[in-house]
Amino acid sequence: MFSALLSACQSPREALQQLAEEHGRQLQVLPDHAFPLVMLAPHPADKMTRLRVYLEGDGHAWATATQPSLDPSPHNLLVARLAINDPTPNVYLARPCQFIMAAACQSSLWTHRRFSREVVTRLSQALDQLKQRYANREFELVGYSGGAALALLLAAQRNDVTQVQSFAGNLSPRLWAMMKGLSPLEGSLDPLEYRDRLASLPQRHFIGTADPIIPASLAERYQQALGSPLAQYVPVQQASHDRGWEATWSRWAQTPLAHESPGLEGEKRPLGVPQSP
Repeated sequence: MFSALLSACQSPREALQQLAEEHGRQLQVLPDHAFPLVMLAPHPADKMTRLRVYLEGDGHAWATATQPSLDPSPHNLLVARLAINDPTPNVYLARPCQFIMAAACQSSLWTHRRFSREVVTRLSQALDQLKQRYANREFELVGYSGGAALALLLAAQRNDVTQVQSFAGNLSPRLWAMMKGLSPLEGSLDPLEYRDRLASLPQRHFIGTADPIIPASLAERYQQALGSPLAQYVPVQQASHDRGWEATWSRWAQTPLAHESPGLEGEKRPLGVPQSP
């Protein structure tokens, strides 16, 4: 009971720090004048050709149905636990303004502009920083909830993302808002705007059949729009938005995708005008 009370009194960053220390990981900050990003550094590895990067979800974006949160840091450290328990060399990467606030942080960055070009650019810069640190040639991105949309947008921009996996993923924020009867996320990008690029990307998406936040029908709509044989969709019975994923990932984390792409070389592509209307 005392442990539970202590955990309830911790800030999200303190809880993440404790989780990292308990598992021998280091909480570090990737510097940036506008949006420094919190990460959990990987265990040392002799050679790291491919680095798996876990992208956090939307976190505590809303305090109420109409009032944005003052702090978007996630209260549930599900994604950090998935990373920590994965023996694959990996980094846990938080979103802008999660666990660390900066002067440039505005609530729009975790509400309607959560998938904006500004956010994608900062995360892409973070991948560049990781590449300089760890000398990996490739990335695999694993996104949870809204982190799935960002993983796909990063893959559309870069030539070194060889595959994407997601849990309870918001694969198309535009379709999701329409399905939920919500206002469009003004200022946000949508992965399906870049489907010509993403159609050639190996990807696997785990879908919770009991998820009321990201309904399974969203993945069906994404699958129809993408039309790619390289995308795999795995329904997980009884998984909700934040439950059932640790057991699922423990079975799948080391399972190769059916269509893994060879190593990709070249300059990153600007995330500019969509290739398809």
